[in-house]
Amino acid sequence: MHPILAHGRRLAWYLFIWFVVGLSFSVFLARQVGLGFGAAATVGLPLVMAFAFVCLSAWYVSRYTPLGRAGPVRLIGSAVGASVLSSAAWVALARGWCAALERWAGVDAPFESLAPIVFGFGQVAYMVSLAVSYVAGAAEQARAAEHRALQVQVLSREAELRSLRAQIDPHFLFNSLHSISALTSANPGGARRMCLLLAEFLRESLALGAEDRIPLSRELALARKYLEVERVRFGDRLGVEIESSGVDDCMVPSLILQPVVENAVTHGIAHLLDGGVVRIVTSCSPARIVLLVDNPCDADRPKRPGGGVGLANVRSRVRALYGTEASVTAFEQDGHWRVEISLPTDVAPGADSGRSEAA
Repeated sequence: MHPILAHGRRLAWYLFIWFVVGLSFSVFLARQVGLGFGAAATVGLPLVMAFAFVCLSAWYVSRYTPLGRAGPVRLIGSAVGASVLSSAAWVALARGWCAALERWAGVDAPFESLAPIVFGFGQVAYMVSLAVSYVAGAAEQARAAEHRALQVQVLSREAELRSLRAQIDPHFLFNSLHSISALTSANPGGARRMCLLLAEFLRESLALGAEDRIPLSRELALARKYLEVERVRFGDRLGVEIESSGVDDCMVPSLILQPVVENAVTHGIAHLLDGGVVRIVTSCSPARIVLLVDNPCDADRPKRPGGGVGLANVRSRVRALYGTEASVTAFEQDGHWRVEISLPTDVAPGADSGRSEAA
């Protein structure tokens, strides 16, 4: 269906514009033919409103001969042919309308004087309608192209996120299996207990990993479980401090903190004879969510191949999800390695209304 006929509001605006054109055409007839404005409006206004529906065919002509695809000869031939046929049909309609007015309403409507004016006006009006149709078609194609580009971008981002999240599970699983392997000979009981804790941790991590965003409190609980698993291996060498405030309603990407905490143990505490404390500090304000992981590190520690996979994964996920609105900063200072993740605040559905009611 024609886009104007498919929407009542568009049709109303279209007919209003043509009504204004009809009044202007009536004034022109009154001056050129010598009719009174009342007689000119009686003749011209209904004819223009009828021609408004004839000009709707310009939309189909523009689709049949699209710009950029049809050659210039075809474009000009189609435009001229359609305008001539439409104007001729309008002249025929004007002849019948003038005859009916003279016979049934007693209105003097000299068709011989009106015919050239009607035909010329029809040519101009149809060409304008055709030009508007081409412009509207170009705008529609631009919107469609933008929509397709946005869809491609969204699908690409979703594929990237699925790929990145798929890297997380084997990453911490391999490290945990290495930890169990190290305990099997030295501490079989600890290895068995670590297997049980690891099973619980993996069950929870898989459940959370299936969700796009989770409450920050659940992400912190998962990090705490991971550190409990590693404490079986490191004992008193691994200390844990977690400071959080206002995190119940804040939502973060699932498993966004886990790779950073894992790096703090694997590439920080594991290389220190006396161990150290993994410190996690989180805050959630109306504008930003900030996650900070701090751990002591050995400046002379060996650089393990692939040791940057976890942090690179976090950076890629944050960039894909938030673009330039979020950041991941990692730096070494005073014998400590710090990773800070800053995200736009995202709260759980209904949290805002709950806060308002509490206030």
